[in-house]
This record gives sequence, C-alpha cells and structure tokens, in this order.
Amino acid sequence: MSAVHAEGKVLLNSALDALQADSIPQLSTASAGPDLTLTVDPNLAQNDLWQRIRNGYALRKLNSPLVANHEQWYAKRPDYMQRMTERGQRYLHFIVEEVERRGMPSEIALLPMIESAFNPGGSSTASATGIWQFIPSTGKHFGMQQNWWYDGRRNIISATLGALDYLQKLHGMFGDWELALAAYNWGEGAVQRALAHNRKLGLPANYASLKMPSETRNYIPKLQAIKNIIGDPASFGLVLHPVPDQPYFVAVSTSKNIDMELAAGLADVTLDEFRALNPAHNRPVILQENSEVLLLPVDKVETFRANLASNSLPLVSWQAYKSRKGEHLNELATRFGLSPETLRSTNGLSTRLKVSTGQMLLVPLNGKNAENEFEAFNTRPALANQLLGNTVRYTVRKGDTLSAISRLYKVSVEKLQGWNNNVKTLSPGQHIFIAQLDKLPRISSADKYRDKLGMASKRKKKFMHKTQRIAQYP
Repeated sequence: MSAVHAEGKVLLNSALDALQADSIPQLSTASAGPDLTLTVDPNLAQNDLWQRIRNGYALRKLNSPLVANHEQWYAKRPDYMQRMTERGQRYLHFIVEEVERRGMPSEIALLPMIESAFNPGGSSTASATGIWQFIPSTGKHFGMQQNWWYDGRRNIISATLGALDYLQKLHGMFGDWELALAAYNWGEGAVQRALAHNRKLGLPANYASLKMPSETRNYIPKLQAIKNIIGDPASFGLVLHPVPDQPYFVAVSTSKNIDMELAAGLADVTLDEFRALNPAHNRPVILQENSEVLLLPVDKVETFRANLASNSLPLVSWQAYKSRKGEHLNELATRFGLSPETLRSTNGLSTRLKVSTGQMLLVPLNGKNAENEFEAFNTRPALANQLLGNTVRYTVRKGDTLSAISRLYKVSVEKLQGWNNNVKTLSPGQHIFIAQLDKLPRISSADKYRDKLGMASKRKKKFMHKTQRIAQYP
C-alpha cells in the first residue's frame, strides 16, 4: 500500500451519523510512574507488546565495540529511556502490526527510537521531521503532502507506511538488511557508490567493509544496542513499562474545518495528547481538505461521538485575515487579542518580522462565519504569503541554495524566506518568488551562477531572457 493511499479519507461529518471510526492499532493510555526503578517481571503476560517484538527479532546480531558504547549511553540515561518509551507506546502497536504484515524483522519497529526517540515534532538540521525523520523531498516522493497547514511527514500512519515502503525498496535493491538500513540513513546513492568503490578495489562489498560517515557507521550499532536492551532490560539495570499488545488509537475525520483545541475537548483528551496523535497539523485549525484522518485514543471515541452530537458551538474560532502591507504585527496581535508571539507562531512567521508583507493571516474569529474563509490561503509551501507588486518567479534547480539565490538577486536570506513562507529547504522544481527588485542581476552574475550549476553555454541567452522577465504575481 502506498503512503498516498494510506492517507485516504475517513469522513467525519458534523452530524453524528456521518462519523466513521476505523479501527487502527493502538496501545494503553496508562502512563509510567515517575520513578524508573529498572526491573522487569519475568512473568509478564504475553499481552505485553515488548515480548511480541522480542519474538520477531530476525536481524543478524552485530558484534562491535560501538554496540557496547551505545548500550552504556542508554543505560546511563533511564529518564531518557522512560520518556522515549512512553511516547512510543502511542505508536508502537500500529508499527509492529504493519512490520509483521510485511514480513519484516521486528527490529524495524524500533528504528524510530534512534531516528527521533519517538518525538513526532522533532526536526534535524537537514530539515528531516517526524518519528521516521523524512526530509522534504523523500517525504514528497512517498506521497506525504507538505504545505502551510499540514506536514504529512509527521502523520503517524502515512510516515510509517512510507518508511516501511522505502525500507522494503532498499532491501530489494541491496538484498541485505544492513545495507538497506545504512542506505535509509545515508542515502541509496551513497551506498551504491561505496559498494562500487570497494568492488573496484577488490574489497568485500558488504556493510562492515564500507567506508561511511560516522553517523551511518553508528546507525546499526545503535539499533543493535536498543534491540539488546529491549531483549533483556534488567541486565542493563533498566525497566520497560509494559505496553499492552492492543491498538492505542482509532482513526476518524471530519468533512468540516475544526479547531484542534475543540476536537481535543470533544474527545476529553489533553491538547498535548491530541497533538501527539495528530502532529501533522501545523495550525490551530484542522483544515478539512488536509484532514485525511484524526487519531483518537480507542477509549475516547465514544466520548468524542457523544460530545460531537450534543455540540452546539461553532467548530472553528479562527478566520482568514488579509493584512495590509506595512501593518505592524504587534498592533495586529493586540487588535485580535493575541500576544505578538502567538500571532507569529500561529502563522509560521519569523520572530524577526515586524510588519506585514500583505499576506493572509490566521486570526481569532470576530463573529463572522469562517467555514469557507480559509480558501483564501495558498496551501503550496512556497506561496503561502501573498506577494504584492512586481515579482520574479524563480524555478529551483538541483544544487540551488537559499544563500546562493539571495546573492544572485542581492537580497537577504531573511527577506527571501519572508516572501516564501519562511522556507528552509529547497527542492528542484520548487518556485521561489522575489519581490520588489530595485534592479535585476547583471548578466555576468546570472551566467556565473548558472555556470556553477553546469548549465550549457548555449542556454545562457534563454536563461537571461527568463531571468529578466518581471511578472505580476499570479
């Protein structure tokens, strides 16, 4: 099943009879106690998910000094282990079910521990995010929608299915789980080149013999260390809080926009718990067109259903507001009863931005019906801010960076990001908009820049013509 189809819609209408609840794996809502006295009851019931994972171990055991180093690191941090496993109990059953359905080693279900420590909102310096740490381009390749409202890389279901699809592809490509895991961390192209290099020199073409970055060299030893600790936590002075071998969440959705806080309240769960199950939503309003599923704890579905049926309040308390260019954000925040920090964070604005660029903003509802207000937002990541006046539409090519484009057009990176929804990473084919240019780059600058990217000289004239064309923002 592809990650695209995995994000299929389960419609939850505002009316109770339209609510659909599709059972999807989950775990218990009970949380571990505050102290982590690390012992394990050897008579744990077979209902314990940890035992199910142990029973499915199938990867070749790795013996390396690196494994011992990582075992010691985890063993010295029982509080870290507890936080990680408490977060993971929400997601593990679903992951284990899918891993087993595909006939994969159960250790694969532990990978989010070394990728993200089961923190769905964590991001890396390479802009990877979610429990499986997808970078933007790979996430898009596996069908994970990414826009101003929503980031499918943090969706527990679609990211898990995408990660397992990718790992299966890598295993089919290399025929070896160690190489597949190395490629998941390092990139399939890098592993292929390393294998070709070894073959050329007559060296063994296997994981242990490859020259690779330190992060990748430690990747499988970390997994082996986690595997060993899960296998026998008591020998490391650790205890694992039991995780019931049963679904933790159920998937529902809505045919209307709904406040995240209201949805949490209807389900009688904390906002933190709701966000932990639905981390893909970037804004306080869950936009229906992006809401392929909402995840709720299994034992809260009936509560949600009953409260939804009796709810008479509006589902949305936010609206779209078209700001005027030059409006001070602090004054806007005061007008709508928000702190400046809340206004900026709600709208994904840089803390450095002091005045509006004329973009659409999400603000508290002022009495109007907001159900259809959000159509004014452009949900493409690079276009969420509405630019005014003359703009240049620049198509990103392989090798482009924000700093290189900013130098070419003689603008700051901060301005470039402000015009393009605070974009942090670029992908080939993406459009970047540069507004209100005082002058265009000289031909020598444009040619020099494109030469660096390997553009053939016969295309320079065509590029120059395209670069100098100023177009009104569509």
